[in-house]
Amino acid sequence: MKTNSKLIIFDMDGTLIDSGNVITNTINFVRSNFGLEKLSKETMLLALNDPAINGAEFFYETDKFTDKQRELFGQYYDKHCISDIVLYDGIEVLLQTLKSNYQLSVATNASSIYANKMLDFLGIKDYFSIIVGADMVEHPKPKGDMLKFSCEKLQILKENSIMVGDSKKDLHAAKDFGIRCVLVNWGFSEHQENEGTNIVHDVVGLINEIDKINMRGKI
Repeated sequence: MKTNSKLIIFDMDGTLIDSGNVITNTINFVRSNFGLEKLSKETMLLALNDPAINGAEFFYETDKFTDKQRELFGQYYDKHCISDIVLYDGIEVLLQTLKSNYQLSVATNASSIYANKMLDFLGIKDYFSIIVGADMVEHPKPKGDMLKFSCEKLQILKENSIMVGDSKKDLHAAKDFGIRCVLVNWGFSEHQENEGTNIVHDVVGLINEIDKINMRGKI
């Protein structure tokens, strides 16, 4: 392991990119094929990031995701995943700033195929040493498998790693793997200061928080 290297692991949707419209439209497309009414964007995104909610039950009224649901989701998402997506304000400057002192990676519950496509379309793919999707591990977030995968592949101690995300799934994944987490409040969820981790509201605040953690030594 490279004990002197440090790693920032980013969530993608709701942290780096605003993909709320695409996610909403895709799920509503699947729902429409089963005669279910549309859900609002706000309702959908809050549920998507809540680890206590069974996604299949909430979105499609089934105990588990079915092959047909996955097929329809992929069919629509494949065509539209780069439609109406944008970087959040200051993200490229953030990545440029961090890249000089840290290795960067992505851990997303999206497929790695779509994640690479979306990040490439937005011009930030090359900032990341590795992009880990849900298809690359046994358990997606809120489990810590993707974070462990990143550290092992990049040969970086978990003590030298930080998770940055916008949801409780990111926080739970970080706790499961045993690393620090910083939650951003510009994404799909709104966090309170009593949630047991650091909360930031803009890119400058995130850079400052990462620097503070780094100054304390191993993270």
